[in-house]
Amino acid sequence: MSTFAKTCLLVTAFLLGLAGCTRELPSQYFRMLSFGTVMELEIIGVDREKAQQAYQALQHDFQVMHKAWHAWDPGPVGRINEYIREGHTLAAPPSVLPLLRISQKLAAQSDYLFDPGIGGLIELWGFHQSEFKPHPPPDDKAIQAILDKHPSIRDIRIDGFHLSCDNPAVQLDFGAIGKGYGVDRAIERLKAMGIGNAIVNAGGDLRAIGSRAGNPWRIAIRDPDGGGIFALLSVSGDESVFTSGNYERNFTWKGKLYHHIIDPRTGYPAKGAASVTVIHSDATTADAAATALFVAGPKDWYRIARQMGIKYVLLIDTEGRAYMNPAMRERIKLQKQPKAIILSEPL
Repeated sequence: MSTFAKTCLLVTAFLLGLAGCTRELPSQYFRMLSFGTVMELEIIGVDREKAQQAYQALQHDFQVMHKAWHAWDPGPVGRINEYIREGHTLAAPPSVLPLLRISQKLAAQSDYLFDPGIGGLIELWGFHQSEFKPHPPPDDKAIQAILDKHPSIRDIRIDGFHLSCDNPAVQLDFGAIGKGYGVDRAIERLKAMGIGNAIVNAGGDLRAIGSRAGNPWRIAIRDPDGGGIFALLSVSGDESVFTSGNYERNFTWKGKLYHHIIDPRTGYPAKGAASVTVIHSDATTADAAATALFVAGPKDWYRIARQMGIKYVLLIDTEGRAYMNPAMRERIKLQKQPKAIILSEPL
């Protein structure tokens, strides 16, 4: 079972464990595959027919979004990357343009620690494939050759509906924001259908609206060291919880772990953090911020969180220490005692 599926099932186990307290309202649960992971939908308080309609609508939407934003399968993003390599201007696909605009905004807020323009580096590391086996890390010179060209999403110019870029090294990869943006679109769809109590879970990253018959949604935060539960978190109203971890996509070569969260500054997997969990009102920002704070690491996460407007952060470093702001400390219930807890100033 993939780490995505394990995380997904871990969260689901806790959500379904509360089912006994919601018997007065029907709970409808669905699963589907998209964005390279198991997507889960739970809807409270509507009949089976309406829940089924919502599931079918979301299943279709996720398929369309997954195809539109895929970094290596043929599709709109692939065509954009081809035009960038050739130095041509193109009419930006409507399915990509809104995601591109918000990605540029969030990248700037993160000091480009979150940067969807480094797809070339991610491909070089071998992460542009659905199934991969342990393989040698790329040559230092190959990494430096890309870094010398300074690829970044900031190089892309949007003029109305036209897109251009003077840096052929830029290659788009929305892997660090696509799930979040997709989850937000799914929640918007559910709200438009009159559904006010639901959770959309994308491999452990989720957004929940309303409640479970007046009870909060109970979320498990994975322990990056071993895959158990590090902490529990309750959410209600309308909140997103997203985690970036070194356990999600990785490979081991000659006893060393290499994960998929690449530091745009160095071209290598980011160091210092094992996982970062953030809570935010929208999933798009939460997804991008979790990546940015992971890259920022223990020393700089606080500054980047402030710039991105994040109010709840939990960072677990590779030594097992937990960094968090006071508001997050008040919300989580630790299930494992970290080596140390380092509280920041309030965000």
